[in-house]
Amino acid sequence: MHALNTVTPRVFIAATRQNEGKTTISLGLLAALQQYYPRVGYIKPVGQRFIEIEEQKIDEDTVLMDQVYRLNCPLLDMSPIAVEPDFTRKYLQSSNNEALVKKIIKAFDRVAWEKDFVVCEGSGHAGVGSVFDLSNAQVAKILDAKVVLISQGGIGKPIDEVYLNQAVFEREGVEIIGVILNKVTSDKIEYVSEFARRGLKRMGLDLLGVLPHHHMLSRPTMAAVQEGLEARPLNRSSQLDNMVANVVVGAMSAANAEKYFKRGTLVITPGDREDIVLAAAAAAGEPDRQLAGMVLTGNFTPVNGVLRVIEKTPFPVLLAEEDSYGVASQVHNLNVKTRAADTEKISLIRDLIATHVDVKKILSALKL
Repeated sequence: MHALNTVTPRVFIAATRQNEGKTTISLGLLAALQQYYPRVGYIKPVGQRFIEIEEQKIDEDTVLMDQVYRLNCPLLDMSPIAVEPDFTRKYLQSSNNEALVKKIIKAFDRVAWEKDFVVCEGSGHAGVGSVFDLSNAQVAKILDAKVVLISQGGIGKPIDEVYLNQAVFEREGVEIIGVILNKVTSDKIEYVSEFARRGLKRMGLDLLGVLPHHHMLSRPTMAAVQEGLEARPLNRSSQLDNMVANVVVGAMSAANAEKYFKRGTLVITPGDREDIVLAAAAAAGEPDRQLAGMVLTGNFTPVNGVLRVIEKTPFPVLLAEEDSYGVASQVHNLNVKTRAADTEKISLIRDLIATHVDVKKILSALKL
C-alpha cells in the first residue's frame, strides 16, 4: 500500500455538528498559518456538497479555498472522495474500503507536495461518514492528524457535544488538541471563555479561541437566495451581492408594505401583487429605501407593463415557484456559504481568526 507522508505538518478541522463554521475557520486559519509556513496546502478528503468542474465532482469548499488562495494543486487531489447520492448504497453492497483509503493517502501526498503545512477539513461531526467506514475520526486516523474541534458558542451544550465527539475520536486513537467556540454573542465572550475553559480543562482539552458572532457572516446575498430557491431572475441586476439583513413578507396593502422598505430588506410577495412591486420600484430611487431584492412567489409572472418596470429596477427581482410562506421558510433556513467573490466577508474572517484564535497554541500542541 502507498505509504502516507508523515513529514509535512498537518491539522484536521472537525466540528461537533454540520454548519458549525469549519470552512470559515479553515479559510481564516490558512491565512494565519501563512505567517509561520509560507506554503500551506488544503484537503477535504470526504466532500458531500460538490459542483461539477470538467466532468469531475469537486467539493464546493475546496473550490472556494482554491479560488481564494491559488493553492497550485489539482482540485481532484484536494477533494478525492465525493459522496454522491448513491455512494452509500453502492458501498454497502460491495465495500471497497481499501481503495478509498488508498485514494485519500495518495491525494494527501500530492496535496502536501512542496507544502510546509496542510489544513485537512472534515465534514460534520466525528461520526459523519461511519456508514462507509470513513468517519471524520477514521479519516483523521488515516491521515495521522491531530484535531481542532469547532463547536457553537455557549457553555453546557457545546461541552456536552465535545464530550460525545471526543469519545469517537479517542476510540480511533486520535488526539483532539483543543476546541474553538464559534458564533458567541459579543457581550458574552468573556463569560463564555472563562467557563468553557474550565469545563474543557476537566476533559483535558484546551480552549483555542472564541469567535464573536458577526451578522455579516450569516447574512445571505441575493445570489445565494437565487441559488437556494432556484428562482428565475426577472431583470439583469448588477446587485446580486446585496446582503439580506431582514425579510418582509408583503401580505398587506402597498401603503403598509412601504413602511418596511429599507436598505438590506428582502421583500417576498405573490407575483400578482403588482401594487407592492410598483411601490418597491418607485422607492428604489431613494438610497435609504432601496431594497436588497424582491422575490415574487407562486410562479405568477406580472403583466407586461409591470415587467418593463421590473427590468429597469436596480435591485434583483426573482420569480419563485413556491408560495410566500414556503419561500420565507427556505430563505430563513438557507445555509450561508462564503463565496470567493465575498471579499469583504473573507477579510473579516481572516481578521476574526487572527484576533481570536491562538495559532501558536495549535502549533505547539502539534509539537512544531
